[in-house]
Amino acid sequence: MNLDHTNIKTLGELKSAGYTSRSIKDELRENLLEKISKGEQVFEGVWGYENSVIPELERAILSRHNINLLGLRGQAKTRLARLMVQLLDEWMPIVEGSEIHDDPLEPISRYATELIKEKGDDTPISWVHRSERFYEKLATPDVTVADLIGDVDPIKAANLKLSYADDRVIHFGMIPRSNRCIFVINELPDLQARIQVALFNILQEGDIQIRGFKLRLHLDIQFVFTANPEDYTNRGSIVTPLKDRIGSQILTHYPENIEIAKKITKQEAKLDKRQSDFVYVPEIAMDLLEQISFEARKSEYVDAKSGVSARMSITAFENLLSTAERRAIVAGDKKTAVRLSDFMGVIPSITGKIELVYEGEQEGAGSVAENLIEDAAKSLFPNYFPKIDKLQRKEEENEYDELVSWFFDGEGFDLLDDEKEEDYKSKLDSIGPLNNLLKEYQPDAPKEDSYFLKELLLWGLVAYKKLSKHRFQQGYQFKDLYGSYIRGL
Repeated sequence: MNLDHTNIKTLGELKSAGYTSRSIKDELRENLLEKISKGEQVFEGVWGYENSVIPELERAILSRHNINLLGLRGQAKTRLARLMVQLLDEWMPIVEGSEIHDDPLEPISRYATELIKEKGDDTPISWVHRSERFYEKLATPDVTVADLIGDVDPIKAANLKLSYADDRVIHFGMIPRSNRCIFVINELPDLQARIQVALFNILQEGDIQIRGFKLRLHLDIQFVFTANPEDYTNRGSIVTPLKDRIGSQILTHYPENIEIAKKITKQEAKLDKRQSDFVYVPEIAMDLLEQISFEARKSEYVDAKSGVSARMSITAFENLLSTAERRAIVAGDKKTAVRLSDFMGVIPSITGKIELVYEGEQEGAGSVAENLIEDAAKSLFPNYFPKIDKLQRKEEENEYDELVSWFFDGEGFDLLDDEKEEDYKSKLDSIGPLNNLLKEYQPDAPKEDSYFLKELLLWGLVAYKKLSKHRFQQGYQFKDLYGSYIRGL
């Protein structure tokens, strides 16, 4: 409902303007219907949910339900809740001075009802913008009923010279103060069971009880809860009667393909513009970055129940650019492009974001992270070059024989982490068979991407046991598998 909030200052003016009260759930529902009919997008910046989560969320809003978003970490649950604010009216009138956003036509607090009784149509009105109608609380074990619902305030009683029997001594908690607003409780299972019980009446009947006061405050709140399935067993659970009072439970999920994951990472990564201009990122490098998360989600070393947050790719991307930037500055280069060897710089972003099972702990977080990068390179390899079959006869010729022979006849090939741009390119260009493979199988690849593809070729041959790769302090050495042993005999 669009009213001129700049001119309406009293209850009488509000009535004259034709204002009618409606609940927040009706407000969300009607504004959503209007946006759908106009073809407008509500949940902008949330990728991969267009045909799954968002339709379910819209149906829940149309049904006027309180909502529980259930999913693993890093699945945009809180972002979805925050975006619901866009479905609220831009401005909402309240009785001026009301702690709980009293509707001027349907006041519920003692303060508002007495003020209207005293001043009538001259009751002052103030306006609240929709950005201030969103309240959020992270559920932690130390949250109390007083925090959420309220308690008796002895200081207020003393200052006002009131007895504890007077309801004016009540200090309202976060939930009453979010009347006519969206209220989000994140990580609901972490809320102690006895605190969850305190929400029963609010969800079902809309009233609250504080310290024996018989308050019939018909609160008007859109509740959104978020929860992680892991929490149901590890730290707590949602008590059954509370789950029963939540209208819709919506399951979130991770991106289903690399393209969607790349959109999320590019949107969320916090980059310095100078960094973006200084470092060129081949599209294949972005593919590899996202593939690491996909490998982690199916790895036997990573706890699948904990999930692998989308934040891993975001922080890894930031680290990847910083690694390339630092390398180029140390080498004195004016510009640079991301190299596959730069991915060693993202390991700290991986180790802090994955939960390991026992076998992973034994292997070591750093080793698991390196394996995930190598597995990602192996998975992407067949998208750009001919696939290497596991079972292949020794005498059978294949596309990579010339390249393998180059390593067999040589002493190995060192690629240093902090190699100058010119030396790095010169070294890779010196491998003739590598250039030939690129011309044959990636003839249309941009020149800027060609060196990353050459590195991918080497890493791919290592993954498929055609070459060996040794990590030393300054970089990598690529060698043939058996030649050096044979020459030593």
